Amino acid sequence: MGYRLREPVRESKFSSELRVEALSRVVGEDVVRVVLESEGVREERERKLTMRVVVYLVIAMNIFTHVSMGHVMRKLSQGLRFIWHDPEYRLPTEPALTYRRYQLGARPLAALFHQVCKPLATPATNGAYLFGLRLMAIDGTTEDVPDTPENLVAFGKHNGGRGDSAFPQVQAVSLAECGTHAIVDAGFWPCHTSEEVGARRLLRSVGTGMLVMIDRSLYSYDFAVGIRGRGAHVLARMPAHVKPKPVRTLPDGTYLAWIYPAQRKRRKSERTLVRIVEYTLTDPSLPGCGQRYRLVTSLLSHTEYPALELACGYHERWEIEITIDETDTHQRLAGRTLRSLKPVGVIQELYGLLIAHYAIRAVMHEAALAADIDPDRLSFVHAVRVTADAIAEFQMIAPEQLPQLYARLLRDIAAKRLPERRVRSNPRVVKRKMSNFRLKRRGGEPPPQPAAASWRDAVALSGQHTTPNVSTDAPAKTQLCLI
Repeated sequence: MGYRLREPVRESKFSSELRVEALSRVVGEDVVRVVLESEGVREERERKLTMRVVVYLVIAMNIFTHVSMGHVMRKLSQGLRFIWHDPEYRLPTEPALTYRRYQLGARPLAALFHQVCKPLATPATNGAYLFGLRLMAIDGTTEDVPDTPENLVAFGKHNGGRGDSAFPQVQAVSLAECGTHAIVDAGFWPCHTSEEVGARRLLRSVGTGMLVMIDRSLYSYDFAVGIRGRGAHVLARMPAHVKPKPVRTLPDGTYLAWIYPAQRKRRKSERTLVRIVEYTLTDPSLPGCGQRYRLVTSLLSHTEYPALELACGYHERWEIEITIDETDTHQRLAGRTLRSLKPVGVIQELYGLLIAHYAIRAVMHEAALAADIDPDRLSFVHAVRVTADAIAEFQMIAPEQLPQLYARLLRDIAAKRLPERRVRSNPRVVKRKMSNFRLKRRGGEPPPQPAAASWRDAVALSGQHTTPNVSTDAPAKTQLCLI
């Protein structure tokens, strides 16, 4: 038996019937309404573009990242328009979409993110736990935003010996669940904000039963103590300059040691007992082969928490790097800036990006559970495309058949499986280090414009020595482009 088309209520408005059932298990309408109400976003009358629809539009524009806002709206409403009783119904214009976006602001999207995005893994999730502790990781990245005066003032640019960065940048720090790639907390700051400052803010979402992994750039005594203060355990790579005080060596070669705050002279009585795991890599093809690595952990028992398991488990921290790559490269399409020309739009867009990523990852997790496989065996790119295609389908079919269609969505996502993870070497290198072109500077003199009226007037064939026919009355603006 096939699917039946939905019959919209003729007396209802288009905005009332517009829903995104493909994501409703994660970002339900009731949750959106509660968040809008709590943030004081109220509407006296139902407009053509309600704030509820605008919320879904901001999320959808981070699924359909390659098209304009107007086309995002068309994608978002494609299924409903197909069955709508008025085939000539006109969607809101792009200026109206932009106006309503900024009227909504960033706070409702931030509140929705914190309301919706929670850890996904269950005891049945493959690869999400170590020693019964939920594997979590904290890391940061920077996001390019459009080069407008407002964004420059709000976020700033990085500068160095070769000049300023091409675009203003936002410093983003995220807390992610390694097993499911779900980003459960995040914050955004001006680009010169320290990652450690942002990471400390995310301690609000760290709790009992977690093993939080951090790299050496984020390690500090206060941060490690902060993680333990939230009831979680810590596993971090220790920087070379940190000198713990050994207490005793354990039978497996690890040792207990005291670590101290950086301001040791002023905080003489403060110290924390940790366990140090030292290891090296023996494969010559791996970066850092032969180098000594030191891990610091609050898991002190060598019998309950074997050193080899900790050393191998720490490499699961790389999952947050893959998660960031998913949002940047595969979802947001790296190489392009965000869309928003104003800071409030930037923050709104970033939270919409994370909600969209979380929604897709939540569906992927459900598909992985149904197929009894590790979530990292499923293709994120495939899931994004399948989910995007399903939005219109969910709008068209009869409501009683939605569970049937959702089950098919899960099967479609689980059908595309990646090969099992292999040992890979990924040194931090780039192909193109610099450009031979001159730097484009803001506020400088504009380049000289051609005096020729057309391309033909500027061309002299080889062997001809005639004076080009250049008009002195050439218009100020021409379509000519000389390379």
